[in-house]
Amino acid sequence: MTVTTSPAATSPAPASRAPASPAPARRQRAGPLSYVLLSLFAAGSLFPLVWTAVAASRDDTRLARTPPPLWFGGRLPANLGRAWTEAGMGLALANTVLVAGTVALGTVLFCTVAGFAFARLRFRFRKGLLLLTIGTMMVPPQLSVVPLFLIVARLGWTDRLPSVVLPTLVSAFGVFFMRQYLTEALPAELVEAARVDGASSWRLVWHLVLPVARPAMAVLGMLSFVQAWNDFFWPVIALTQENPTVQVALTGLGRGYVPDQAVIMAGALLGTLPLLLAFVLCGRQIAGGIMRGAVKG
Repeated sequence: MTVTTSPAATSPAPASRAPASPAPARRQRAGPLSYVLLSLFAAGSLFPLVWTAVAASRDDTRLARTPPPLWFGGRLPANLGRAWTEAGMGLALANTVLVAGTVALGTVLFCTVAGFAFARLRFRFRKGLLLLTIGTMMVPPQLSVVPLFLIVARLGWTDRLPSVVLPTLVSAFGVFFMRQYLTEALPAELVEAARVDGASSWRLVWHLVLPVARPAMAVLGMLSFVQAWNDFFWPVIALTQENPTVQVALTGLGRGYVPDQAVIMAGALLGTLPLLLAFVLCGRQIAGGIMRGAVKG
């Protein structure tokens, strides 16, 4: 008996196809409405700065008229020079740069170390101390003015820069912020492996914590610098016009029976321009650090 086989049974099995590579994601383009909304938000954000520059370029008589001026005048150099001289902006800017830089550096270092301790070290009363630290954020700063001023006066720091630097070297927000970041970005297994290799706590901080925490440190340093630069409540109590920061120096421009609003705006512009310059120069590095910290893998 003859057995016939079908072609399908004798033909070799087809080779398995390689999985198709995923198609590249298409870049989504923003529509006209997105550009309109972004332009409106940008204009609203820049309007206070532009108005400050416009008011600083006019005289006080023109600012008092209705409607107010909407374009620049010709008195900007004169008003800037008068504000610089009357407020002593040279000394004020130097003091503010020193105070804000020291506060930002100290806050970043101390809060990073404290955040690492709360995130990855095991010690007694760790949760209680963390809750106590967070609880200090709910205490109004006005309640600590009198005891803080008594301490500063007893130490002989009245009208000296250490009186505004040391009370702000560590912030509860900074400790909590760094603790939350290191809890996610620093695996406990990596810390235990370093411990097995014989690394001490300070070596862990220098070789492990600081490299991992750079993006969060950049953000915290930026926030601390801006807050120290704009701080007014405590510096105006601890300092005088003889040794002021920028915000304290600006209060000297508003004195008198009829304050010159144009000169006050010129002083505010002088106090804002260095901060804007710092953002222009360092904004890309800060944004790059934030993006590197946000990308996993």
